[in-house]
Amino acid sequence: MFSFLLAKLAEPQAIAALLAAFAAGATVITLALPLVEGNTLNRRMKAVAYERERIRARERERMLKGQQKVSLRQEPKAYMKQIVDRFKLGDWLGTETAKEKLVKAGFRGQQAEITFLFFRLVAPIGFLIVSLFYLFVVNDFGLPVLIRLGIAIGATFIGIKSPEIFLSNATTKRQQSIRRAWPDALDLLLICVEAGMSIEQAFRRVSQEVGTQSVALAEELTLTTAELSYLQERRAAYENLANRTGLDSVKAVTTALIQAERYGTPLGTALRVLAQESRDMRMADAEKKAAALPPKLTVPMILFFLPVLFVVIMTPALIQVFGWQ
Repeated sequence: MFSFLLAKLAEPQAIAALLAAFAAGATVITLALPLVEGNTLNRRMKAVAYERERIRARERERMLKGQQKVSLRQEPKAYMKQIVDRFKLGDWLGTETAKEKLVKAGFRGQQAEITFLFFRLVAPIGFLIVSLFYLFVVNDFGLPVLIRLGIAIGATFIGIKSPEIFLSNATTKRQQSIRRAWPDALDLLLICVEAGMSIEQAFRRVSQEVGTQSVALAEELTLTTAELSYLQERRAAYENLANRTGLDSVKAVTTALIQAERYGTPLGTALRVLAQESRDMRMADAEKKAAALPPKLTVPMILFFLPVLFVVIMTPALIQVFGWQ
């Protein structure tokens, strides 16, 4: 029975059927996920608000009872933590910028770091085992042993880089979401500040309004509001916001906020100028994408439109010339 399954897996038709089934399943999952997932914004906003209350409770309790520590982060899974601690993965798999990349991708706390180190160990081993099993047991494709070993080594290298690629993609998507909603958030922040609100109230109000456009930006603003409530220096809260997003436009606004607090400069004027600059940058990005559209459409037009156009134009003339009925 096992040999029969291996023989079937080695057939191109079986491989094509498996790939088609996998693609169909991925399509169904992609279409069904938006229907079954809950309200992500409200859930994450509640989580941040709950964390802020726990932070305040911790600070009050520490002031009353001394140096008692209260854990605010979700504990990592036990088996992951055991593997990471036993093999000391943080020493030889961890990088200096790993925490910064995790934060920019939206993953915070010890659980995210433990999970990242765990998959940096497990992913290359899994890729290696799967590639060796398929090339040496299922189908060797008539390749020499050295070439198959080279392919397995290449798959292992892909497994090593796959967690970093995942983090890079997650960071890019998150920054794009924040970048799109940032000009509108600055306009709302300017309105709130000129209306007489404090910066904490303005951040809280903007985080509630901008959540429909960008959940990531709403989460960052809410977390900044929490940090403004318990950090000793407000400058640290602004710098943390710039570091978590990794965007130049956000860093410019946080610099203006720090300077306004230190030197007493008018905040409304600076926010108005920065909001206009952010909106101009977004318009420039849109114009750049529009300018790049004609070259991208050249190849599809040559492959799909021109042959059909030639058939429509030439067919009547050919019918008349050759006398086809």
